[in-house]
Amino acid sequence: MSSTSPAAAAEDLTAGLAGQRVLVSAGAAGIGLAITDRLLRHGARVIVCDVDEAALFAFRKTHPDSPAEVADVSSEADVDRLFAAAASAFGGLDALINNAGIAGPTGGVEEIDPAAWRRCLDIGLTGQFLCARRAVPMLKAAGGGSIVNMSSAAGRHGYAFRSPYSAAKFGVIGFTQSLAKELGPSNIRVNAILPGIVEGPRITNVIRDRAAQLGISYEEMEERYIERVSLRRMVSPHDVAAMVAFLLSDLGANLSGQSLGVDGNVETL
Repeated sequence: MSSTSPAAAAEDLTAGLAGQRVLVSAGAAGIGLAITDRLLRHGARVIVCDVDEAALFAFRKTHPDSPAEVADVSSEADVDRLFAAAASAFGGLDALINNAGIAGPTGGVEEIDPAAWRRCLDIGLTGQFLCARRAVPMLKAAGGGSIVNMSSAAGRHGYAFRSPYSAAKFGVIGFTQSLAKELGPSNIRVNAILPGIVEGPRITNVIRDRAAQLGISYEEMEERYIERVSLRRMVSPHDVAAMVAFLLSDLGANLSGQSLGVDGNVETL
């Protein structure tokens, strides 16, 4: 852990990031890749996992010094292999970014396949537990550290026709607050980030599916989403990455148990 003084940290928004050993789940594309690149620019050492082998292939070409593993966070065996790789590569861990998740199905509760419900929660919530249970002994051995769990604006607002996703993200907030209390005495900070409508292929698919369900155009559906955001715009993966960097830096030293929206103030979903 960094020993940078508060006064020095006040002059350096990235103080304490250099040298940190960080694991980012689903880190080879999208928000995860933005987080990984931000941390690497500030001198952190990052290992990523992903289920998308094409994304991992591209990642390895552009990030030859960062370990990258195929792993499904809902699989206990995959998670065990992932953390064994982190221990082998870095000799320990200072931070875990629980970023992996899926959009889940769109539909009324009576239409949702129970298998799709379970898959959404297995990845978006149980996967965070499986990673945390392996990360915590490593963070304790390091003298403390940080866990950042990815929730969503859907973890603050009910989300009609996206109930599995919303349930998972509400669960992430409860998990975060519980771990913050449990792990605080071990100098481990645990926070959740709640992105809103994030630019990229996932929200494009969500808007497309909801528009089809309502029988309206993609453009009209997108406008409805944007009208629910006070700043009337989507956020970027880089906005989320900046918040992660802040939480891992010395400036975030006394932030724990928090649910931090990076969403332009989503008013409702």
